[in-house]
Amino acid sequence: MKKAIITGITGQDGSYLAELLLSKGYEVHGLIRRASTFNTQRIDHLFQDPHDSSVRLKLHYADLTDGSRLTLLLDQIQPDEVYHLAAQSHVRVSFDEPEFTGDTTGLGTTRLLEAIRLTAPNCRFYQASSSEMFGASPPPQNEQTVFYPRSPYGAAKVYAYWMTRNYREAHGLFASNGILFNHESPRRGPTFVTRKISRAVARISAGLQDKLYLGNLDAVRDWGYAPEYVEAMWLMLQHDEPLDLVIATGQSNTVKGFVELAFGEAGLDWQKYVERDPRYLRPTEVDALIGDASIAQSTIGWSHKVRLEGLAKLMVGHDLMSVANEQVPTVDQVSWRH
Repeated sequence: MKKAIITGITGQDGSYLAELLLSKGYEVHGLIRRASTFNTQRIDHLFQDPHDSSVRLKLHYADLTDGSRLTLLLDQIQPDEVYHLAAQSHVRVSFDEPEFTGDTTGLGTTRLLEAIRLTAPNCRFYQASSSEMFGASPPPQNEQTVFYPRSPYGAAKVYAYWMTRNYREAHGLFASNGILFNHESPRRGPTFVTRKISRAVARISAGLQDKLYLGNLDAVRDWGYAPEYVEAMWLMLQHDEPLDLVIATGQSNTVKGFVELAFGEAGLDWQKYVERDPRYLRPTEVDALIGDASIAQSTIGWSHKVRLEGLAKLMVGHDLMSVANEQVPTVDQVSWRH
């Protein structure tokens, strides 16, 4: 049985990747941060009683700022594969917390790579790189495009990318970078723009919200479906040699275009509800990110299937159902009202 470690297992990508690996017979070890409240909603459906010796999903407390803890866990688990997805991953927030972003998103990768070098040098490592590394470089962006990050998050990801390559070239680690363009799903965090939009559509439809405030509606992005993108992560670590690959749809869409699709799913005129708010603008904007994933298609056989129209339908449909369920009173609420 193969063993894999996933950092960021409670996030969108981590939860889908855990599902994928468990379906392939892996023993999956997820690293989570200690907090006073649980943040495991995305993987609760996978969780089983840890006292059962046959359980294949195991969770461990760890933090990317604690290199000694990472080293101890790598030594104990001895994984075949490590998928590094954890980060401070919100681009706008990275302008407010640049030092924390650099420490977790950038140096956290170095700590993990060093732990692998010292304790599990034969495992395969996947680094979640980002299209934000390209920043101001004109599209379409591919593996040869010059990095020009326009945020502390993008800069930290560039550092992590080059450290991954350095550990591969200097220490012989099987270390790959997946340069993933935007990928979304119903599990996307509510502060990310696509989920912010789909949740607002559902709440406006239910009469729970009047307006949706957004920043730059003209930003061009390449949006894909997260479950398809985590499959690319797995495929990269099954390849004979470590790779640095762009994963993207190659399709150009604007935030405004996604807004129109999302509101259209609920039969609403978006112009009646959407307003611009400068507080959501970035100090330095990334105008257009459109990826060319032709090398990924030819090397690992990956391609996308879900288009933006289907993605908007999935996300809005999920949030419409979630809001409807929230409005159904519980037994306690019914008793109190009567």
